[in-house]
Amino acid sequence: MSTDDGYMDMDLLRFTTAGSVDDGKSTLIGRLMYDTKTIFEDQLEAIERSSHQRGDANVNLALLTDGLRAEREQGITIDVAYRYFATPKRKFIIADTPGHIQYTRNMVTGASTANLAIILIDARKGVIEQTCRHSFIASLLRIEHVVLCINKMDLVDYSEERYNEIVKQFSDFASRLDIKEMTFIPISALHGDNVVRRSENMPWYEGSPLLYHLETVYIGSDANHVDARFPVQWVIRPHSEKYHDYRGYGGRIAGGVFKPGDEVTVLPSGFSSKIRSIDRFEEEVDEAFSPMSVAIRLENEIDISRGDMIVKPNNQPQVSQDIDAMICWFSSDNTLQTRGKYIIRHTTKTAKAMVKGIKYKVDINNLHKIESDLNIGMNDIARVQLRTSEPLFFDSYGRNRFTGSFILIDEFTNKTVAAGMIR
Repeated sequence: MSTDDGYMDMDLLRFTTAGSVDDGKSTLIGRLMYDTKTIFEDQLEAIERSSHQRGDANVNLALLTDGLRAEREQGITIDVAYRYFATPKRKFIIADTPGHIQYTRNMVTGASTANLAIILIDARKGVIEQTCRHSFIASLLRIEHVVLCINKMDLVDYSEERYNEIVKQFSDFASRLDIKEMTFIPISALHGDNVVRRSENMPWYEGSPLLYHLETVYIGSDANHVDARFPVQWVIRPHSEKYHDYRGYGGRIAGGVFKPGDEVTVLPSGFSSKIRSIDRFEEEVDEAFSPMSVAIRLENEIDISRGDMIVKPNNQPQVSQDIDAMICWFSSDNTLQTRGKYIIRHTTKTAKAMVKGIKYKVDINNLHKIESDLNIGMNDIARVQLRTSEPLFFDSYGRNRFTGSFILIDEFTNKTVAAGMIR
């Protein structure tokens, strides 16, 4: 196997970083990339030069990730920045999301595809409102693995007592959240303690450093391999000499496992057939599972188009025009309106949707439900009921993140105004 093949076949972990302003997210990512030798020498020289010009005492690793000029000037992260690096064990995609309250929607966007979330806590400040907000969003988005990095341990003299206080403080709050696995790691991103290598300054900490945890955390069970779901994206008819009679249905598997010979049902028509073959990169495969992109050929000619879904007959999704969901409102131009009309995009299907009702808004600092103020503006999270112009085929978001999520689009401006998670 060539090096390229080995790299392509490597396991991929997507993770997001969150934390309050100045908790050190960008520095932590810079440290991970610096210590794993993922950056080029000219990049390093450039940030050393910039750090010197700014009068920073140490090399400012945050400059590696804060790409926008406004971010560099203000020393804050504004946009979601995606970074890529790899070690011999795994490939990584990092979504570096902003800490400010006014960028909650950016965090939702960055975290929506993540397997793991790193939440940073400043060891001097402990658990603050932003920590609670980011933890709630991680729980809402069903991120199964959360790592609490208690940063700036060098500024509290690497105190075990302070670390234990924060662990208890956070554990008390998190008991009300739905997080499958929580890991606490005391670090100093600035000096590299417990980031890539174990810290000699904290011999009392017996766990592994952050990078080792990222390389070894088990994410194989995160995807839904039980409920077979294949939203059809495209009907493939090449009309070429080689593939004269080819008719396949292309798309990305959203759950479960499909194999040639499987009995399948097509929604919404309800017609049944068997899988003749599954093609991937012009080769037939023996099985396909989430999140593979494939072309499925059926034994019978059935009228299938984009937005239809191929499923197994004995395990079907919910089919309904009434949707109960949690949404995060993105738009700064207008608020969510009861009886407001939007375009809904769910898997590969696009339909019209109307807001039937707003049940409550969530105070994401203390998790209280607010029923008295139903004015939903930018960055607000609320529970709503929608009615769609045609049935959707969905699972709850907790069961399947692909078939349980959607976006709402403004009909007139074509802007995405909300992201939703079906309850």
